[in-house]
Formats: sequence, C-alpha cells, structure tokens
Amino acid sequence: MIRIRFAALVAAFAAILLAGCTSIGPDAYQAEKPVLDLFRYFEGTVQGWGMFTDRSGKVVKRFTVAIKGTVAGDTLTLDEDFTYSDATKSRRVWTIVRQDANRYAGTAPDVIGGAKGEARGNALRWTYVLALEVDGTTYRVDFDDWMYLQDDTVMLNRSRMSKLGFTLGELTLAFRKSP
Repeated sequence: MIRIRFAALVAAFAAILLAGCTSIGPDAYQAEKPVLDLFRYFEGTVQGWGMFTDRSGKVVKRFTVAIKGTVAGDTLTLDEDFTYSDATKSRRVWTIVRQDANRYAGTAPDVIGGAKGEARGNALRWTYVLALEVDGTTYRVDFDDWMYLQDDTVMLNRSRMSKLGFTLGELTLAFRKSP
C-alpha cells in the first residue's frame, strides 16, 4: 500500500514538473504584425528601460541601456551600455549572425556557448547561458528571452532567468528606436 502511494506521489510530481517545462514556441506568433526584422530594428540607436524582479516579484534593480547597432551583411553588432539604479555601469557587445530567414546565432563575452534565436511574426525567442557576476561570484544562469515588436519604434522584452530549472527572477525591458 505504501509503495502504491509513493508511486502515485512520484507520478504526480513528475506530471507537475513536465507541465512546467512546456512552453509556447515562436510559431505561435507567425501571423502577428508588424513582422520583426531584428537587423532593421536594432540598426542605429535604440534606448531601453528595464528592471529585474526576484521570484517574489519585488523590483531589485532598475536600469537604462543605450544600444548602438551596426549591420554588415548577415552580421549585427550590438554595443550595449547599461547604467543601473545603484549608479554602476556595464557593457556587453553582442555579435549576432543571421542563419536563415528566421534563425539567429549570437555571441558575447559573458555568454557561455553562444545564444540561439528564432523569430516568427512580431516575436523573437532568444535563449542562452549567461556568466552572471554577483558579489564577486560568477553564476551560470539560463535566460529565456522573448522580444515582441509593437510598432516600428517600440519593442517589449521579457526574460526569465533560471538555474537548474528554478526561476530566479525576470527582466522586463521596453526599447525605443530612434527615428
């Protein structure tokens, strides 16, 4: 009897875990407009405003980002300068290569193993592992990053940060492209 209850408990727990692992893919946004052209949107100057919230939803840190994007053939370089609410600053330079009409690969110095992206309709899903330094210790954190083009100048971005499948927090950003 105990063995049956334990097996039922394990099966229920596994079902909950598997349900939490399913996610919507970029294909769900195929018909959405305007269509996101990642290179066209980020070429030039883009400003961003964002915040990081912890698991409870508390805003832990706010930031702004100034992005300069340059395109050379099938390569987009994003030079990002961040200024945080605690007055600290950081910089990240992405190199993004268009693999086909909908798929991208990216690298940055603090990205481990590269990033993969897929765009459909107005959305882009971008996944990668970031070497995140916190108080002198570097952690490998998984990012599931979604961008949604609202119009020619505004894009919204929502990222889930996790470690070993457990959510650590979320990043929320609003981008505005300069005309």
